[in-house]
Amino acid sequence: MFREVNTKINFLQLEEDILRFWKEQGIFNKSIEIREGRPHYAFYEGPPTANGSPGVHHVLSRLYKDVVCRYKAMSGYHVPRKAGWDTHGLPVELEVESSLALTSKAQIEEYGVARFNDHCRQSAFKYIKEWEAMTERLGCWLDMAHPYITLDNSYIESCWWIMKELWDKDLIYQGYKVTPHCPRCGTSLSSHEVALGYDEADDPSVWVKFKLDLAQPRGSETARSLLSSTVPTYLLAWTTTPWTLPGNTALAVAPEADYAVVEVDD
Repeated sequence: MFREVNTKINFLQLEEDILRFWKEQGIFNKSIEIREGRPHYAFYEGPPTANGSPGVHHVLSRLYKDVVCRYKAMSGYHVPRKAGWDTHGLPVELEVESSLALTSKAQIEEYGVARFNDHCRQSAFKYIKEWEAMTERLGCWLDMAHPYITLDNSYIESCWWIMKELWDKDLIYQGYKVTPHCPRCGTSLSSHEVALGYDEADDPSVWVKFKLDLAQPRGSETARSLLSSTVPTYLLAWTTTPWTLPGNTALAVAPEADYAVVEVDD
């Protein structure tokens, strides 16, 4: 004899009942405790910034991580999962600037850097309850009660310790890298930040005249015959980055390209 199976399952209610049972019985913590002494598999969450509501992409990434951690736990590993919060970076600062109606570094300094930083700390955790509720509702197991936070001195100290270890092992070198730059914020931008703010805009291009010194004509006989030392002659160049012109030291020409000499009226 088998107990009759209800064909009208309320899956939503079933999910909520399971989540409630996990929470009330502390199943997550117990699942870690019973595996102490087993091979260790550490997980530190790539910390999100909690000054904005979680989006669909956060749901997906958190589920992917949860699946991997559960798989390793079911494979016999001891898998503590450390949650984290990223409290640094432009997203926090820009939101605070907007809320305080500040538009420049000078205004921030006039307002007071310490006061501005206090607002940033508050903003960094503005939506933390939403993040915790989302994580719990998804059934993701993370140690949200003991997260690492990037503004804590203990975390900052650990980063400096890591840098010191890398330095001692001669694994750090000085070099150059081209990065996107925000002229308003006065800082480099990550590719992610650039993508978030991408917008098409009309940008002027400039034609620039570079005067030639023809006192001592050089080049082929044809070139010398076309160019006159008595008539002002210019090379005409086109650029979409006119702000680089003050730093120009030379104008390059292609030896195999065709150029035209054009006489125009003033």
